[in-house]
Amino acid sequence: MKFIVSSSTLLKQLQQIGGVISSNTVLPILEDFLFEVSDKKLTVVATDLETVMRVQISVESNENGRFCVPAKILLDTLKALPDQPLTLNIESNFAIEITSDNGKYKIMGENPDNFPKDPSEENVNTFTIPSGVLLTAINKTLFAVSTDDLRPAMTGVYFELGKDNIQFVSTDAHRLVRYKRTSVSPDETSNFIVPRKPLNVLKNVLPDNEDELTVSHTENHLFIKHKEISLICRLIDARFPDYKVVIPAENPYTLIINKAAFASALRRVNVFANKSTNLVALSISGNEIQLNAQDVDYNFEGNERLACQYNGEPLQIGFNAKFLSEMLGAINSDDVKMELSTPSKAGLIKPTEQEEDEDLLLLIMPLLIN
Repeated sequence: MKFIVSSSTLLKQLQQIGGVISSNTVLPILEDFLFEVSDKKLTVVATDLETVMRVQISVESNENGRFCVPAKILLDTLKALPDQPLTLNIESNFAIEITSDNGKYKIMGENPDNFPKDPSEENVNTFTIPSGVLLTAINKTLFAVSTDDLRPAMTGVYFELGKDNIQFVSTDAHRLVRYKRTSVSPDETSNFIVPRKPLNVLKNVLPDNEDELTVSHTENHLFIKHKEISLICRLIDARFPDYKVVIPAENPYTLIINKAAFASALRRVNVFANKSTNLVALSISGNEIQLNAQDVDYNFEGNERLACQYNGEPLQIGFNAKFLSEMLGAINSDDVKMELSTPSKAGLIKPTEQEEDEDLLLLIMPLLIN
């Protein structure tokens, strides 16, 4: 079998799905891409058994066929080549000869029959969502996903589907993000947890536009399709914690502050904080907030003052500055609103301005100030 493909197009598409392939695989075949040529279309598949990603490219070919090729050496070869048409000739023993303008390169491929099969798409529930909406939801929630494998339910983003809205929730027990969209109508009530890795891969390939994505799910798998790209991933089989009980019903003190100024001050003051806790104390009274961080072991200390609008009793409360900075990064408005109560109660962070069809809420647990 022989086909011709643009080197730059092939490289770009392989890089999009290459993130699925793990460096320490249990089966050698999982280090390969599966190539399938049919009707002048090349479909390339990558998998790690948990996540499957495929992409489609137009090629010049009069034959159909399939073969596996080691991902690393193919990517390294394509990165080193300038943009040009490449001819790939596959022999009966799956040896692959790549011919460029100036050279010939040979890679030993593998039998495609050994490549894992896709999960079945039977009994799926399906809805559509604009690509930009899913991309925004991933960007606003993924940073708060837990990395603790002993709590598998928290190592993914919780999709909560309603008749006329969809909510995305993530938490690592120190902070929580809930992002709601009423412009999406799944027309069903169900929920599932999507692992971090496939969402990371999607984040890098989804366009930020109104393209419709088809999202289907079974009890164990999620299927997402967009034009030439599709993703299948295994869902996390665990029960997501009841996040609604930790969101305070009423935090009486409100603080409004410029997001950029607050984030910059946190970054500077955190340089002087203890590296294990990143504790920064916020002292709020009148229309002023003072940020203080110190590392007693090294005699480091940093202080800054900022203007703010505050409505409430004078309050001193401590937060992890790294977590707080990441949460501010998920907000698009110029100012942020913090709703606070006592030094031991969770603080809520919200944008001061949001689109009509979206609702973003961030929660952060305080730290004890010595």
